[in-house]
Amino acid sequence: MAQQLAFKGADGFGKFAKGGRGGSVYHVTNLDDSGTGSLRDAVSQPKRTIVFDVCGVINIKSKLSAASEITIAGQTAPGEGITVYGDGITFKGADNVIVRYIRFRGSINMSKGTCTLAADDAHDVIFDHVSVEWGRWDNLHIQNSKDMTLQYCIIGEGIDPQIFGALLERPTNLTIHHSLWINNQSRNPKAKAGIEYVNNVIYNWGGSGFVGGHSSADNYQDLVNNYMIAGPNSSNNFLTMFTATDHVYHQGNRIDLNKDGQLNGRLITNEEFQKTGATLEPKPHNVAMNPKRIDKPEDALKTVIAEAGASLHRDAIDNRLIDCVKSLGKTGKIIRSEVEVGGQPSIPSVKGLKDTDGDSIPDSWEKAHKLNPNDPSDGSKITANGYSNLEIFINELAEKHLK
Repeated sequence: MAQQLAFKGADGFGKFAKGGRGGSVYHVTNLDDSGTGSLRDAVSQPKRTIVFDVCGVINIKSKLSAASEITIAGQTAPGEGITVYGDGITFKGADNVIVRYIRFRGSINMSKGTCTLAADDAHDVIFDHVSVEWGRWDNLHIQNSKDMTLQYCIIGEGIDPQIFGALLERPTNLTIHHSLWINNQSRNPKAKAGIEYVNNVIYNWGGSGFVGGHSSADNYQDLVNNYMIAGPNSSNNFLTMFTATDHVYHQGNRIDLNKDGQLNGRLITNEEFQKTGATLEPKPHNVAMNPKRIDKPEDALKTVIAEAGASLHRDAIDNRLIDCVKSLGKTGKIIRSEVEVGGQPSIPSVKGLKDTDGDSIPDSWEKAHKLNPNDPSDGSKITANGYSNLEIFINELAEKHLK
């Protein structure tokens, strides 16, 4: 029997994460930092599908810690969705996690060594349409993890003191595809890793773009059909700090360095990888993506512009970043604090659809699919296709967006 995908459209090494399937449902009913009905309480216990009855900004004063076997269904929030602001979230030691359509943003007020999102010692995890920004050390940290995917994400705008995108320390079976790396001084990512890196866009890096592992251990980095586009702050160092232990397979990657507002990049050559010190490989080492999903670099750019981040309803911050990419080199800025760009904007409150039985499926959808809007048990029922009725509903929310 074929393994069950996390959801339709899941790809890469983390595509079989099961999340909270078969467990309980937890309603986030407020924007409080802690307590009953808060996101902190929601992620604290395993085997949960977390849905949102509210939208807005959750201001946190300390890092959230997430358990195993959870689904964070950010697409269920009404209005402009959910932003978690002020510190980060960690999935340390977690397994079977699905996170979709939510924004995690750090702050200049958190400790200087803090990353916005950490997923260390974790496995079977997928982040889909997630915005990860304003980390003080790196926006993203992944260490000693395996079977993980980041897809259609934004990893951008790191802040003081490092202003870095991501540090990947010895993860294996990691896929990152169709994601935007923007306005980071370096580490887009730093890949001390076994990584499948496909159809990403790196925009307005500062001192360096994609950084090799340059470690004593062997790293295997497969880079396929990515597009690197210089912005106002970009140096010409789009590939840096590889050594002979970095085993690179590359195919179809393009670089556009002239900052002229036109998409007119060229192919990155063998020689450009070799002069960094990398060892070139004739075939990929990390292969999990459906080859039919691999786009030409220019088509990947279009997809990233349309989809990256919590794009069900983009907020002002992500819209600003996407507008920078659309300028094709003309705009973009590496910042030192979120205060420089106006800080975290508020999100207007919007009421969700009527849900009489509280199973997180609106009455209108239940009636249309011949379920009982007065029976809370039918939401968790596993159907013939292997998903619960609740999963079918929340996945449809995303699928309608992607059509």
